[in-house]
Amino acid sequence: MTSKSKIGYVGVGLMGLPMSRRLLSLRYAVCAYDISPKSIAAVRDAGATVASSAADAVRGADLVLLNLPTPEAVEAAVFGENGVASALKPPQLLVDFSTIKVTQCKAFAQRLREMTGVGWIDAPVSGGPPASGSGTLTVMAGGELADIERTRSLFGDVAGRFTHMGPTGAGMAAKMLNQLIVGSGHAVMAEAVVLAEAAGIDAARLPECLAGGLADSALLQKLYPRMVKRDFAPQGYVRQLLKDLEMANEFAGALKAPTPMLGEALTLYRMLAHLGHTELDTAAVLKLYER
Repeated sequence: MTSKSKIGYVGVGLMGLPMSRRLLSLRYAVCAYDISPKSIAAVRDAGATVASSAADAVRGADLVLLNLPTPEAVEAAVFGENGVASALKPPQLLVDFSTIKVTQCKAFAQRLREMTGVGWIDAPVSGGPPASGSGTLTVMAGGELADIERTRSLFGDVAGRFTHMGPTGAGMAAKMLNQLIVGSGHAVMAEAVVLAEAAGIDAARLPECLAGGLADSALLQKLYPRMVKRDFAPQGYVRQLLKDLEMANEFAGALKAPTPMLGEALTLYRMLAHLGHTELDTAAVLKLYER
C-alpha cells in the first residue's frame, strides 16, 4: 500500500475522526461513513468524501478501516443492511481498530472470508485520541502474515509502535491484557492522588519526582496530572473502559486465569457507571475515592 491508498473509513468518532484527519494530511483519499451527523460533518470539513452507507464507503477503496465503539456496532457495520460485506471483494482488506471479544473477532473474520474472500486484520489500539491524531498509537495486530505485510505502510503512518502478535484474534487478546493493566492502573493513580493530597505534599509534582524510577509510566505522566486537575473531559469514556474490562474479565474466566486486580478495577468502573458517570473520561474513577 502506498501513502496515497484509498481508504474506506467506517466510524469517525472519538478515535476515528483524529485518525482520519491524520490520513488526509498524509494525502490518503478517505471516504468516510458514520451514523452520527456530527461526526460526518466534522470529517467532511477535514476534507474526506462522505459515503451514504458503510457499503458505499467500501467502493473503490484499497483498505476498509473500522473504528467502532461496540461489538454490536462492528457486526452491524460489516454484516448488517448495506454493511461493508455486501460490497467487499479481493484484493481489498478490512482492518478493525475496534475492541471486541476475541471469540467474536475470530468468528467475524471467518464469516467475512467465507462470504467475500476478504481478509480481516484485528488491530486494536492504545493511546487515546491524541495518539490517534498524531500517528503515535500503539497497535497490536492479529491476521495472516501476507495481509499484515500489505498494510505495514498504513500502520507506519498511524502507529508509533506496531506489533503483529499472531493469527486472527491475537491482537484482540493482547488488547485484553492492555486493558487489564490500564484499568488496574487507573485505580492506582487515583489512590496516589488522594494519598498525596492527604499527606500535604504537592500532588502535581509527583510525575516529575518519580520520572525515570520504577513507578514511572505513561499513566503517571499523562493520566495522573488530569486526575490532579479534576479534568474529566473525555479522551476515553468510562463506558468504553467498562466494556473492555467486562470483556477482559470474561476472557480471563474462559481461560481460568486468576485476575483479582482486574476484578477490583471492574468493580470500581461498574460503581462509577452506576453513579451516572459513563460519559466522563476514565480518569473520573477518582470520584469514587472522594465520596
